[in-house]
Amino acid sequence: MEYRQLGQSGLTVSAIGLGCNNLGRAGTPTETQEGTNTVLRSAREAGINLFDIADIYGKTPGAAETRFGQALKYLGTQERENMVIVSKFGMNMNGAAGADYGARGSRAYIMRAVEHSLTRLGVDHLDVYIYHTPDGITPIDETLRALDTLIAQGKVRYIAHSNQAGWQIAQAEYVARELGCERFIAAENHYNLIDRRAELEVIPAARELQLGVLPYFPLANGLLTGKYRQHQQAPEGSRLSHSRKEYLRQAPWEQLEQFFTFARERELPEAQIALSWLLAQDTVSSVIAGATTPEQIHMNVQSTQVALNQSDIEELNHIFPAPPKIALF
Repeated sequence: MEYRQLGQSGLTVSAIGLGCNNLGRAGTPTETQEGTNTVLRSAREAGINLFDIADIYGKTPGAAETRFGQALKYLGTQERENMVIVSKFGMNMNGAAGADYGARGSRAYIMRAVEHSLTRLGVDHLDVYIYHTPDGITPIDETLRALDTLIAQGKVRYIAHSNQAGWQIAQAEYVARELGCERFIAAENHYNLIDRRAELEVIPAARELQLGVLPYFPLANGLLTGKYRQHQQAPEGSRLSHSRKEYLRQAPWEQLEQFFTFARERELPEAQIALSWLLAQDTVSSVIAGATTPEQIHMNVQSTQVALNQSDIEELNHIFPAPPKIALF
């Protein structure tokens, strides 16, 4: 496993992180506690130390955190010191964290939400606490001050944000400097070969402000794994066989066929190429890749051993071009 610094912080994370959105999720091997235990054990054995959770994950709010907390007991409390546990707040928990009136970046809500997460996870602190999405109501200075308090209390070590636009990232940095409080160290955003819109604003902002980028949906809901083909029925039990079927209808199949040919010519799995391409981006600290089986864990981790040369990267950039820059003047 390769390890990297998360942005300009002193926090070291595995180049591949485990996305825990499938823990406690109906219809997956990790819906059960046994399945969750197996996947987390495999992740640790493979050298993964970054575990990305959120209070909203699971078939009911909080289910993923509860599953993870029980798995942590199964692994043994000594493993906690070797793990970077990330959780998030800010999505609609339907009252599971108390009434919020949509202001889920507020001081009152954050103080409640973190306590619920710590209890479900069975830990005394989070290594990184992520503001999952801007609520559009709470001023960023209130959110930052509340998070700064959590760090001072020892309940949180570092803070980061997710799903923020470039201007919001810049605003948060400016406000943190003005207030003299803890700043966000990372940005977790949707980013993969098919969807490169993050390169318009998020990636440049992260580069300028020295934030670590944590891409999620790195395999574009499985489209970049090679298991889906145009005009073919989705494999039984796969995610796109029963949900988000529009992804198959709207997929850029001409580009994907070129990508599949690229992978076949190099005798490499498509998923490993997609993950390796992200790891080659200068701002990326770790790629958040979901998995529900040990086999998927090993496949994801092996991508750190795939060395794409400059010619490979240029060809992938030709197949999946970067979004055109918008002229401001």
